[in-house]
Amino acid sequence: MFFKPKYFKISAKEAKALMDGGSVIVIDVRDFSEYNGGHIQNAVCLPLSDITRKAPAVLTDKNAKILVHCESGHRSAMACSELVKMGYTDINDFGGIIDWPYGTVR
Repeated sequence: MFFKPKYFKISAKEAKALMDGGSVIVIDVRDFSEYNGGHIQNAVCLPLSDITRKAPAVLTDKNAKILVHCESGHRSAMACSELVKMGYTDINDFGGIIDWPYGTVR
């Protein structure tokens, strides 16, 4: 039987709990202008268009717990799929920042 790697879909509440627990990497796959307009504290901006090219330099541990989001959830799903294809093992999609009730920073 062929094993198809996958990522996990989690809620904003679950993502917040993981962030509060530490040892996670939060990736914002929106473009830089969106990120600069307000982002989740400690999130790293890695636009979807740069994922395959820049992920190896930014995300050096393929076994790290990575939390991914965008504006509405569409780009984060695409980014998660790409990261899984690249060999990352603990990818978690918490959708869009529009559903993030915990505040942002600039």
